[in-house]
Amino acid sequence: MTEALPKWVMERYAKLWKKFGLEQFSHKEATKLLKEPKETTLSLVIQELKKNGWIELSLDPKDSRVRLYKLKEPNKAVKEMAK
Repeated sequence: MTEALPKWVMERYAKLWKKFGLEQFSHKEATKLLKEPKETTLSLVIQELKKNGWIELSLDPKDSRVRLYKLKEPNKAVKEMAK
């Protein structure tokens, strides 16, 4: 179930969505895009997105140490919030 996001997380989700859409991306790619001041800030963003149902996590088949992320489509997330 998808829940509403805090404004600061939604702003970062919007940037990620604009760049990646439904494509998978790594932590490194997200860090490069968002240019967060600290590594922990991006981890908090990912944690909030996951907790609220806006992102899915999987392991890279080539390197299981690397996590890959995939955003939920905004329209789908909003419809789930309305239920």
